[in-house]
Amino acid sequence: MIELNYALNTLFFVISGAMVMWMAAGFTALEAGSVRTKNVTEILTKNVALFSVSSIAFLFAGYGIMYGWNEPEKHSMYADFFFQMVFVATAMSVVSGAVAERKKLWSFLIFATLFTAVIYPLVGSWTWGGGFLSQQGFFDFAGSGIVHMAGAAAALASVIMIGPRQGKYDENGKPQNIPGSNMPLVALGTLILWLGWFFFNGGSQLAFSTIDDAKAVGKIFVNTNMAAAGGLLAAMVMSKIWTKKAILNVTLNGALAGLVVITADPYTPSPEMAVLYGALGGSIIPYSMSVFEKWGIDDPVGAISVHGIAGIIGLLLVPIFNSDATLQTQVLGIFVIGLFVFITSIVAWWILHKTIGIRVGEEEELSGSDMWEGTGSAYPEFMEDGLQTLIKKRK
Repeated sequence: MIELNYALNTLFFVISGAMVMWMAAGFTALEAGSVRTKNVTEILTKNVALFSVSSIAFLFAGYGIMYGWNEPEKHSMYADFFFQMVFVATAMSVVSGAVAERKKLWSFLIFATLFTAVIYPLVGSWTWGGGFLSQQGFFDFAGSGIVHMAGAAAALASVIMIGPRQGKYDENGKPQNIPGSNMPLVALGTLILWLGWFFFNGGSQLAFSTIDDAKAVGKIFVNTNMAAAGGLLAAMVMSKIWTKKAILNVTLNGALAGLVVITADPYTPSPEMAVLYGALGGSIIPYSMSVFEKWGIDDPVGAISVHGIAGIIGLLLVPIFNSDATLQTQVLGIFVIGLFVFITSIVAWWILHKTIGIRVGEEEELSGSDMWEGTGSAYPEFMEDGLQTLIKKRK
């Protein structure tokens, strides 16, 4: 019986990890659709490369810092490593979209190495690794703070250091709309993330071999879905009220915000409350995205709002139904994780800025990264757009 339980738990880990890895495809599609045609191939390269970098950095440094290579009793150590590895890649993917269309590819990958080898694992060691935050009673079931808010804090630091895209703000500082290249890809990417999130949250139960664990996973799946649905509809309604239109990217981000909110505790609330939790996150996101944009924070995919603000909301909601958490410890965790990741990320980007540089040149940005990074064009028939933009600018 012990061997059967061990096998079932290990199988659950590797299947969940594989499905969370599939979220990398969701981030890739969402970001590729959110940028202009002249930058699509570069962002595709960046996303597949960051997953590889994250995997290797977490193997050689991150996992040991976060957990130590100790054999668990109820499942395989390598299955545990694999599951945790795809989480760190998810956190790094949050940064990816926020700095799209103006960062240097190799500088980004160096930062990704630092983030996944040291910054994220240290935060994880304080919480899931049994460190001082967990000892204080901080509760984060699947990573609203440890994964998503941490990723958003790194993204905010990155955007501040790199600055907005050319043309994002007019001479008076008013933000200008820069449409993405492929909204079907954005919608597809969101649905892929929605699917992967069932295993992101469900796999965090860490076991599947008992009746209680199986029941918990079932409820977590339902709550995860209900929060996404509530977030999407709330964002759509708010968009309609605010702009008189149901804006697609805002609506889709509402679903993702609902998913981030419920990630802090996808088991304790009822499915009905999960809808309300998701709706709370989804209703705030349109306003949050607008405020950051007005403050000069140019985030092409809204990652800072979706993963940061929604992550904070999710952590603050935990004590309502979960007696294992208190508001004070949740606030402590938010400040410790957020400030540590933000400050260390600022320092890392500053060092990169002073050494190899972090932003592409003016000509590279105007004509598109695809022409300069040596990656080729995703849409060759549209490459003349980048050339014409550069020619007009020079005239």
